[in-house]
Amino acid sequence: MQLEDYFDFLAPDDIRLKGTRIGIEHILYQYIHRAQTPEAITDRYRTVTLEQVHATILYYLHNQETVSAYLADWLAWSHHKREQQRKNPPPFIEKLRQLQAKKQVASQPETSNVEVTG
Repeated sequence: MQLEDYFDFLAPDDIRLKGTRIGIEHILYQYIHRAQTPEAITDRYRTVTLEQVHATILYYLHNQETVSAYLADWLAWSHHKREQQRKNPPPFIEKLRQLQAKKQVASQPETSNVEVTG
């Protein structure tokens, strides 16, 4: 079996583990940026086998420059999307924030307006 046989190359920016919807970026992010072991990664992504995780890491090591650029693009895109969501949250998020603010105000103890004279 060739190393590339472990993956579905759907687009230049979309490489997934064959038979799953998991992109290599998710596996490699856990491995590179979170220092997770291959075993911990398979615990997190239950549809992925340990063999697939090892194949992903090996693919990265064999194509480090290309895959590093792939990951950098994915991270930049992810940060951009998160920033867009933060600036323009969906209506239900705004409603949840308003409810949370009301709950916080209601749970704060009331302060007394009694004057203390001495």
